[in-house]
Amino acid sequence: MKNYFYFVVLYGFLCCLIVFSFNSCELFKIDNYPEPAETIKGEITDVATGERVYTDQGSLGIRVRLRELSWTKTDAPSNYDFYCMKEGDFQNTKVFAGHYNVRIDGPFIPLVRLNQQGDTLVDESKYVDIKGVTVVNFQVQPFLKIEWVDKPAYFEGGKIRASFKVTRAVSTEIFKSKIEPMGGWNDNFLQVSDVRLYVSESPYVGYNDSNTAPYIAIVTYSNNDFEVEPGFGNTITLTSSGTIPPGRTVFVRAAARIRYTTEGNSRYNYNEAVRVNVPH
Repeated sequence: MKNYFYFVVLYGFLCCLIVFSFNSCELFKIDNYPEPAETIKGEITDVATGERVYTDQGSLGIRVRLRELSWTKTDAPSNYDFYCMKEGDFQNTKVFAGHYNVRIDGPFIPLVRLNQQGDTLVDESKYVDIKGVTVVNFQVQPFLKIEWVDKPAYFEGGKIRASFKVTRAVSTEIFKSKIEPMGGWNDNFLQVSDVRLYVSESPYVGYNDSNTAPYIAIVTYSNNDFEVEPGFGNTITLTSSGTIPPGRTVFVRAAARIRYTTEGNSRYNYNEAVRVNVPH
């Protein structure tokens, strides 16, 4: 009886050893799939002017979302997100070849608009085959346009002063006609909440650049106060805060945003960055 028991135990141990050996071979099997090496790049421009849409380089900037549709597994593919550069262009050189849906979200009329029941009203995203270098450009309708009136310059006491104006890049009528059908309309969507003068020693100057903290100038507005003073199209002059050390080089941009959110974020529209040398 004991011999039979030992035989059963030994047999079970050998079976486990065989299974473990097989799984170990799978576990240590070399991954010989090629690394992603395809490139997708493009630019985002204002459909009305053809100009680049300047953005923040990070979570409050223009997000690019890739969704692979050539997936062969039974589970749904996940989204692959990355962000545009501040000049309104993007590039990713580590993408698997395949058929993709490409969508962007930023401080402009959403390209994909759903109603509150989840039904698609409009889908202006793009469907492309990514292989080699694939160029995908988008034309959008930005919320605001920010333009320099007097470009940033050294003022005094280690400060930068600049003048700019803010105008609507899309009319209130067009904005409402496209946003209201999505449901939950509120008249405050179009209100300007704040304007900012960003100053940083980093060329990536903007909301996500922590180097702007000592020098940023912010003006916030309640309700519809911005339309009253200073008003759209009128000159806004701001002076940086803090003291910039002598001899430094800084980068300066102006920004403004409305209260409407895209994908849960209230995003800024920007103008182009200007370099300023602070004298010794």
